[in-house]
Amino acid sequence: MARTNELYEKIAAGIVAQMEDGVLPWHRPWAVNPNARVSKPLRQNAVPYQGINVLILWGAAIDAGHASPFWMTYRQAQSIGAQVRRGERATHIVFAKTAKKRERDETSGEEVEAVIPVRRVYAVFNADQIDGLPEKYVPEVPDVNPDERDAACQAWIDSLGIEIRYGGERAYYAPGPDRIQMPPFETFESSQTFFSTVLHEATHATGHRNRLDRLRGRLDEKARAREELVAELGSAFLCADLRIASSPRADHASYIASWLELLTDEPRAVFDAATQAQQAVEFLHALHDANANPSGAQAA
Repeated sequence: MARTNELYEKIAAGIVAQMEDGVLPWHRPWAVNPNARVSKPLRQNAVPYQGINVLILWGAAIDAGHASPFWMTYRQAQSIGAQVRRGERATHIVFAKTAKKRERDETSGEEVEAVIPVRRVYAVFNADQIDGLPEKYVPEVPDVNPDERDAACQAWIDSLGIEIRYGGERAYYAPGPDRIQMPPFETFESSQTFFSTVLHEATHATGHRNRLDRLRGRLDEKARAREELVAELGSAFLCADLRIASSPRADHASYIASWLELLTDEPRAVFDAATQAQQAVEFLHALHDANANPSGAQAA
């Protein structure tokens, strides 16, 4: 556990350093190479990494200039006939799962089954650090029709069933009426900026008491900073899933100081925020799937 705590501190310190340099790692995972596809980091089997590991690997890609979304362990590279180049440095990620343990209840004295978190640290390498990989690990040059992509993103958002009203100059989520308020599409500098903002507010909406019940009571300054970080990460994760480049909100600068303070005082906060953002993303994907196919019928 001590090694995991050290990794939390290292992750938080790295994000703090990037923010102090004017970089938000969750908004620039693809900027290192214009030909790299918009994607979450991918395992050797092309399954996306989740939660805190997305931030770790996006940040590492920015620092090292890696273009490939693929990351794997030394042994995984060897198993497919490839080899990590001599002298390359690994990036450490966290593997989390739960385990069941029998223990005695302090109140009743009876033996009960408890669920405990298990976290381990693993070393991975980017495909750019590995020789002899099959062709499928070479970054793809995107061939995207922006109109089709934007229409698909809008359809995905519409399927959530969360009320969105348009008008005014502010974007926000109102928990009372459970409604997202957005400025008109035409006022945004790009469609990516528009969708990033909608997805930020949709992540906030998952905190409603009838969803994940994350927005309880009146938020103080630190709790608000946490919630804004959750929404920022949720938006970035969703943008990657929907294959659009994430863009920072116009008002993100007002939160940077509070995030710097939060991550400096509580390094684990970035892990907790990434975990809650991942839960929000999974909730929204499940909501989309349920509404897009309400009967659960299989296609012929």
